[in-house]
Amino acid sequence: MSLRLQASRRSGSGPSCARRQGGFTLLEIIVAFGILAIGLTLLLGTLSGASRQLRDAGDAGNAALVAQSLLASHAELLVQPVRLSGDAENGRYRWQLEATPWQDPSLRGVKTPVDAGAAHLLHVRLDMEWGEGGPRQQLHLSTLRLALPPRDLEMR
Repeated sequence: MSLRLQASRRSGSGPSCARRQGGFTLLEIIVAFGILAIGLTLLLGTLSGASRQLRDAGDAGNAALVAQSLLASHAELLVQPVRLSGDAENGRYRWQLEATPWQDPSLRGVKTPVDAGAAHLLHVRLDMEWGEGGPRQQLHLSTLRLALPPRDLEMR
């Protein structure tokens, strides 16, 4: 009978004991949760950065539409040098519009006769800025516009 007891004791410490200890240790679980937390943090940071870039791109596209609208609505004023400023969309966008006589860079310093009845070019510059808090976004547009002489000068 003593032989049977010893045999059963040995079989209890063999393969069945190894099957009972097949789970994870507390240290392995903590490490796994740490890796998961780092991965989720990086993923959420990437997603929030992407959503911020998407919002900024939408604001820039909207600013371009507002700029186009401003140039169209002030077209009648852009026949002579002028400086205007204001805001659009309830103060969301601030803008400055400036039209100055354009001079050919190759003729700078050379006196040329000015004909008041002739068409001339104006350098039109529109600067816009927007943004909440932090760094403000900016849009700078620059173009040349042909200013025709006033009709009363053409009749003379």
